[in-house]
Amino acid sequence: MSSSPLGPLRPSPLVEQAADRLRAQIAAGHWAVGSRLPGETTLAKELGVGRSTVREALRALAGAGLVQPRQGAGVFVIATEPAEDWPTRLRRAAVTDVYEVRMGLEVHAARLAARRRTPEDVAAMERALAGRRAASQLDDEAFIDADIALHATVVGAAHNSVLADLFTEFTPALRRGLLDLLTLTGARTRDPNTADEAHEALVRAVTDGDAEVAAEVVRAELEDPFGG
Repeated sequence: MSSSPLGPLRPSPLVEQAADRLRAQIAAGHWAVGSRLPGETTLAKELGVGRSTVREALRALAGAGLVQPRQGAGVFVIATEPAEDWPTRLRRAAVTDVYEVRMGLEVHAARLAARRRTPEDVAAMERALAGRRAASQLDDEAFIDADIALHATVVGAAHNSVLADLFTEFTPALRRGLLDLLTLTGARTRDPNTADEAHEALVRAVTDGDAEVAAEVVRAELEDPFGG
């Protein structure tokens, strides 16, 4: 396909402008997925910038998952839309999808926590349980934050850094979903410290080292988080 009339760019952050112009051309299908981009010299001439600017712009596009350099062959288009990072995908995900994954993560984490918890972990869980109870006298946001903090101590007691990192990534989406759920169910109008017994049972099971009970308690609690 012939080159497009990209036109020279205004002076300013040229790398960003070059990347934006190339991204727009890729999104518009000017270069099809699988096709090779023109060389740096050609692109630099069309954009009115230096080759180093084109090189940096292409590096940015590669980071966005749009192009891929192949040694000795050139730079090829591999997608027409930027790849979304994990936090972005979680923000866009349906709450039900996030919650299903949370279920698997936390059930496994509870089982591991019961086997691996240390005295420091137990103390952290007890403090978090007390914090959740104290937050029952506060607004929904504070209560949800305290609820998530308690679950985070259980995940932390599993001593698996990948599980802990995943839970951290889920937290913003979980927070929004739980706030919405509280609003819909009105659970705290009936009981400001809703689901306290389930959370106490979870802490007790992990503390006692009962992996299967801990897993079952957290599974039941997540299936019906506010006893609705």
